[in-house]
Amino acid sequence: MNAATSSFRLVAATGIHRGDRPYQQDQLVLLPHPRTKGCVMGLVADGMGGKSGGRKAADQVVMTAQQVFERYVPSKDIPEQMLAQLIHEAHLMIKLTAIASEEEPHSTIGTYVIHPDRTACVAWAGDTRVYHFRGPEMVFRTKDHSFVQRLVDEGQITEEEANVHPQSNLLTGCLGTQTDPPVGVHFINQLQTGDTLMVCSDGLWHYFTPKELGAIVHTLPPREAAEMLVSKARHRARGGGDNLSIVIVRVEG
Repeated sequence: MNAATSSFRLVAATGIHRGDRPYQQDQLVLLPHPRTKGCVMGLVADGMGGKSGGRKAADQVVMTAQQVFERYVPSKDIPEQMLAQLIHEAHLMIKLTAIASEEEPHSTIGTYVIHPDRTACVAWAGDTRVYHFRGPEMVFRTKDHSFVQRLVDEGQITEEEANVHPQSNLLTGCLGTQTDPPVGVHFINQLQTGDTLMVCSDGLWHYFTPKELGAIVHTLPPREAAEMLVSKARHRARGGGDNLSIVIVRVEG
């Protein structure tokens, strides 16, 4: 997808794979704004619970995102509020689905919206990550709502140790649980030419250092970068890989 405005162009790509799981519970979406040129949303939802419970939860996140983004007026609405509202609405929808079904549907979310004035806003709950790269350098990444992230924050383990920790998939917050989800929000004042925003599920980021990710999204166009990251993650998972999904948007001159 290409969205051109007077000063820059957005080039985007997505990638999704079931991994070695029997079900695909990840969902992603790349949405151009229906009325505002140069405004785009990228989103990944990693569903959990039951055979189809996780997929139902992820579907609810995507449907809610489409509805909330449709109502969004970039020129006057506040993006942080819109994304927080998206997370809360999706959370409630998942809880309603749970009442009607046997499973326990939950989902993470990682999302960003880019505006025609080159500002961007990021929001997340759980361990689906959003990365912001400037060239090959990582300038920001979301902080997982997870047990091992808490240990990292407390200085008990390193980032490297967190990746191989036996409880690395334990979340401290996500959508669809009894308690309201934590909502992380981050505002980007100015995207520059050569910047990349990338959102991906833990089935993908788990296998890479930020340096590797930065090198790949900087060197390759988004479509090739997405394909390479998916195939490398599949290779490194050695037959034990989770669902994986990714949405990349790059700012070009």
